[in-house]
Amino acid sequence: MEIRGKVHEVGALQQVTESFKKRDLIVAYAENPQFVEYIRFEATQDRVNIFDNLAVGEEVEVSFNLRGRPWTNKEGVTTYFNSLVAWRVTKLANTGSGAATPGYADMPAPVDISSSGADDDDLPF
Repeated sequence: MEIRGKVHEVGALQQVTESFKKRDLIVAYAENPQFVEYIRFEATQDRVNIFDNLAVGEEVEVSFNLRGRPWTNKEGVTTYFNSLVAWRVTKLANTGSGAATPGYADMPAPVDISSSGADDDDLPF
């Protein structure tokens, strides 16, 4: 699978265990510029270096695999997790058609929906 977007954040290398390391990449994906999605990709082990030469705002194409796995807790309840595992990142050259796609600066900032303010609930349902 592939997706095109703009680099929003390049995570630091995480040494999870002595033999396992990973790194995250957040890509701003704007199929509809009014509703930007922030997609988290991960790279593990020898692939963590594919994010090395990326800068915030660069347009990229990420090639990735979709992975899923179950996890069962002590009470026997099973939860399922998905991961987007990047295996290649290609920088896209600016083709001069900037009017066709909005720039990174034009994308709205991510909104923190974790605040617990009681008066700011404007959802219609």
